[in-house]
Amino acid sequence: MANIVAIVGRPNVGKSTLFNRLVGQRKAIVDETAGVTRDRIYGKSDWNGIDFSVIDTGGWITNSDDIFEGEIRKQVKLAIEEADVILFLVDVATGITDMDTEVANLLRRTEKKVLLVVNKVDNHLRQFDSYEFYNLGLGDPFTVSSINGSGTGDLLDEVVKSFSKEDEQDEEELDIPKISIVGRPNVGKSSIINALVGEERNIVTPIAGTTRDSVHSRYNKYGHDFIMIDTAGLRKKGKVTEDLEFYSVLRSVRTIENSDVCILMVDATQGIEAQDLNIFNLIVRNRKGVVLVVNKWDLVEKDNKTTAEYTKAIKERIAPFQDVPIVFTSAITKQRILKVLEEAMMVYQNRTQRISTSELNEFTQEVVDAYPPPAWKGKFIKIKYATQLPTHAPSFAFFCNLPQYVKEPYKRYIENKIRERYNFSGVPMQIFFRKK
Repeated sequence: MANIVAIVGRPNVGKSTLFNRLVGQRKAIVDETAGVTRDRIYGKSDWNGIDFSVIDTGGWITNSDDIFEGEIRKQVKLAIEEADVILFLVDVATGITDMDTEVANLLRRTEKKVLLVVNKVDNHLRQFDSYEFYNLGLGDPFTVSSINGSGTGDLLDEVVKSFSKEDEQDEEELDIPKISIVGRPNVGKSSIINALVGEERNIVTPIAGTTRDSVHSRYNKYGHDFIMIDTAGLRKKGKVTEDLEFYSVLRSVRTIENSDVCILMVDATQGIEAQDLNIFNLIVRNRKGVVLVVNKWDLVEKDNKTTAEYTKAIKERIAPFQDVPIVFTSAITKQRILKVLEEAMMVYQNRTQRISTSELNEFTQEVVDAYPPPAWKGKFIKIKYATQLPTHAPSFAFFCNLPQYVKEPYKRYIENKIRERYNFSGVPMQIFFRKK
């Protein structure tokens, strides 16, 4: 990845607001509470025909009671190493603080291009206050207001001076799968992404709700190439009381809606619970591919029947849609984590496969001859033609003389027969009967 801008600074100076302004969408959660952002969040932007990536980071802080302090600093340092241009954001309303001086000392040691950006300058009086920041020794400050966008044009002119004009396609526009990892809080979603990527990409702690924003990572290893998305844990609506968690949950739901395949993680020590089923049903309603991953399998006492019994219990809970791959893993020991990727990519292939109309009609004839639709009040239903619809998820239309009399059990019979013949494992399917 080339042309990268990282936004760094202490907490609550407006880094996420500036990030959202630059990428043109509300991708990072913004709240008055300090320390909202924790992981590195990536977005795409362009200025004067030059594309570049933007990284939002957590607020640099020391000597606090925040358990995430050390991990956030580690993420900030990684962003600085990765970036070509660093935007050091400070707050004109509070002036220079000890933490600002500490970050400035860190940035003076880097050979990267550093731009000092004074935020919240939304009137002429504050323009004069910005001169104080010359004391940081990082050159002329750029004065901006992230909330209304003033001053960002001059800042971006300076940012893109050191960038090359590239013809690379945006990751969002590339035709590669988007695979999201979803589940309840504290089931190991961030841990499994760190294990797959091979670096501490996302912050991991035993505290539920560590991940807040949806964090995108490009995975290109072992013949696989896709966008992997870590999400905040989804709790029951009644238990979501804080605004921050509300926005985290909202972004997780949006991530499911925009994904191709969802890896639903379940805690092996707790089994599949009601909230897991709610998330599973949300995935199915959105017609996304699904792989069910039972994490923390190393903590379960096992015998030679445990896996089979656990699989049977899960399939009973998720019925009637039981054709779902189930993988038992441990993110800590990295047991079968590559199997998770293989299953996710297989589900993606299943979701995008097409059956030719001629082949489908031959198959339909065999299925209907073996078990014709039940007659309704003496009226016989004749299926004459079938085709796969051009939709993102597998959908099939069957044309007949009396579609209103075809009941749900027969639709289920047709779906089961299609699944027996073709591999649609992990993919919700729709069957429609239409008037010929």
